Amino acid sequence: MKFAVDPWDPGYGSATDAEMTDSEADVVLDLEVEPSDWAPVSTVGVAAPDAVVFVDGVRRLEARAWVSESDGTAVAGIFASYAAGTVCCDATRARIGDTIVGRGIYSPAEALADVVTRHGVFRARTARDTAMESLTFAVHDQMAEAEVQVAELARRGGNELILLDGPIRKRGHIPEAVGLIKSHHRRYLPPELDAVVARLGPGERTPLFRIDAPPFGRTSWYARLPGEAPVPYASVLRCEASGALPTETLVALADRVTAAVTRFASHAHKDTRAPQNLYPIGGLERELRRRLGDQYLLYRALRQAAAAA
Repeated sequence: MKFAVDPWDPGYGSATDAEMTDSEADVVLDLEVEPSDWAPVSTVGVAAPDAVVFVDGVRRLEARAWVSESDGTAVAGIFASYAAGTVCCDATRARIGDTIVGRGIYSPAEALADVVTRHGVFRARTARDTAMESLTFAVHDQMAEAEVQVAELARRGGNELILLDGPIRKRGHIPEAVGLIKSHHRRYLPPELDAVVARLGPGERTPLFRIDAPPFGRTSWYARLPGEAPVPYASVLRCEASGALPTETLVALADRVTAAVTRFASHAHKDTRAPQNLYPIGGLERELRRRLGDQYLLYRALRQAAAAA
């Protein structure tokens, strides 16, 4: 029997869903070349940027919450912390840039209010309902807002690249920012063009294609990183940028990004999501989690604040 082992830590799911579902979005395939001319695009010889700025965020559930209403009923919620930041990598070093740390209590309760503890204030954040999916989405939304703020601060007007961990979403207005998607859950290409992804070599990309889906359109491409590829889409990033940029700008941006991310690919003995979890992003995640503070102390502070209330 011939088989392969997915290199990703199963605690993070898989880099590729066992059954990728076809995207329902309209996809334009002739943005750079005609579909019949699709082939791997090499980025050998592409000039390196002055610096690459990576943007990422983390979040953590601190405790479950129950908020008492005026009629005596209790409404469920959660306490959570989040952080967002940047790391700038130039030719000589990597350095942490702007960071934001926030905490909140998330619930649809009408009596929701800020909770002050000895280790920080948990701001009242209204959630749609008490479903855990809704509560965690509210936390993620706050984290995404913080990512927008640090990404905007990161743009210094030079030749740097701004690379966002995950889809561009609300961050598409940042000039020439590019989102890096590590895992693949939707199939955007027809089978004959999907085969081009499988043929990519390290440092190569697919031609551009546009995904027209509400609330905004974006331009995308696949890029292959160094590393083994025992399973479909292993060692492959999907990159996306604002669909409002001119095609010529997007082609140059795709070449620069693909060439740049190749040098930051992680290795399996150092990162369980190698190679897609790039070294600067992994290091930034660790630093942001450290800045969230000690989880045990925060939990104890919440218990003390609850007892005092």
